[in-house]
Amino acid sequence: MKYLFIVGDGMADEPVPSLGNRTPLEAARIPNMHRCAKQGVVGVAKTIPEGLPPGSDVANLSLLGFDPRKYYTGRGPLEAASMGISLQEEDCAFRCNLVNVQGGKMNDYSSGHISTDEAQTLISALNASLSRDGVRFYPGVDYRHICVLRGSFHDCMCTPPHDISGKHTSIYFPKGQNQDIVRSLMYESIPILEKEEVNRRRLQEGKLPATQIWLWGQGYKPGLVKFEDAHGVSGSVITAVDLIRGIGVLAGLEVIRVEGATGFVDTNYEGKAHAAISALQSKDFVFVHVEAPDETGHQGNAELKVKAIEDFDSRLLGSILPELRGDYRMIIMPDHPTPIRTKTHSPEPVPFILYGSGVVPNHVERYSERMAKDSGVVVEKGHQLIEMLFERR
Repeated sequence: MKYLFIVGDGMADEPVPSLGNRTPLEAARIPNMHRCAKQGVVGVAKTIPEGLPPGSDVANLSLLGFDPRKYYTGRGPLEAASMGISLQEEDCAFRCNLVNVQGGKMNDYSSGHISTDEAQTLISALNASLSRDGVRFYPGVDYRHICVLRGSFHDCMCTPPHDISGKHTSIYFPKGQNQDIVRSLMYESIPILEKEEVNRRRLQEGKLPATQIWLWGQGYKPGLVKFEDAHGVSGSVITAVDLIRGIGVLAGLEVIRVEGATGFVDTNYEGKAHAAISALQSKDFVFVHVEAPDETGHQGNAELKVKAIEDFDSRLLGSILPELRGDYRMIIMPDHPTPIRTKTHSPEPVPFILYGSGVVPNHVERYSERMAKDSGVVVEKGHQLIEMLFERR
C-alpha cells in the first residue's frame, strides 16, 4: 500500500460576496476533488487545538500525526531545521520577514514577494551591521528568513505580520520578556535596508521595497519523534516552504526540492506531481504541500484564490491521479482556513477527503466546507486523522 497526503494550504474559507456568497472551494472548478469526494469519505478535522495559534506550523504538525500540544515550540525552529541551522539549548529562532511598512501601517508582509536573490543581499547587509555574539541572521526563501537570538524569550509575545495587514504596527510590536532586544533589532533594520541598492532598484521598477524586518514565531528546538518510528512507513515531503521542510527534517522524512516550486501561484504544480509519483517508487508515504491558496487568502484576492485552487486540482491532482498504480490511499485537504475577509488564518475545522483502496464512500456528492460539515464525520483531534489514512481507526 502506498500513501499520499496532499495539502492545499489555507484552501478553506468563508462565503465571499464577490463569489456569489460561495467559498472559493465552492466557486472553483475542481472535478478531481469532487470525484475523489464522491468515491471516498468526506468530513472535517480540527487541526488547531484550543489555545494554540492557528498557523501552518501547528496545523501541519497535526496533519503529520504530531500532537501540537506535545511537540509545538514555535515556528522559527521548524524553519531553522529546514535551513540546516543547528540550534543550541539557549538559542531562540525567530521567523524574520522582510516587510513593507508605509505610514506606520503594515502595507505588505512579504515586500511584494521579494525575490530570494534580492532578499539574500538584504540579509547579508543586516548581518554585516547587526550580527554579534548571540545575534545572527540566516537567509531563507523570498521574504521568509530566520534570526537566532541567544537568551530567554519564552514569554515574549510576537504578532505574525500577515495578521496585521493595513494596521498600525506600533501597537503590535513584541511585548514581554526581553522585548527591548527584539524591538531594537526591528527598529535598527530600517536605516540599513533604506540605503540598500536592492531597495532603491525595486522602487525604480515600481515594486515594494523591504522597509524593515519583522520578528515573530519564536521558539526553541523541538524533539519530534521520527515519522517511520511512529507510523512504520518511510516517507518524503515535497514543498516550497521552509516551515514544512523543517518539520520533515526533524521527523526524519526525505525532503524533496522541486525546481520552480515557489510557494506562490506560479509554482511548478506538474513538477511536484512528478516528484510525488517518483518518490512512491522507493517510499511508502509522500506529503505534498502547496502554499498558493494561503498566499492568495492573505492578499484578500478571491479570484486569485479560486485560480490557485483550480490549479491545485487540475495541475497537481490531475497529474497525480492517472499515474497511481496498485493499492493506494490518500488524504486531500487544507491545513487551516485563510479567509479572504480577514486575510489571516483561523482555527475552524477544515474539510478532508479520504480516498483510495478499501475506502467505503459516505456518499458526499461534492467537496466543500459545507458538504464536509454536513457529512457528520468529525475528527476532533487533528493529529489522529493520519490514522485513518493508515487504516488504524
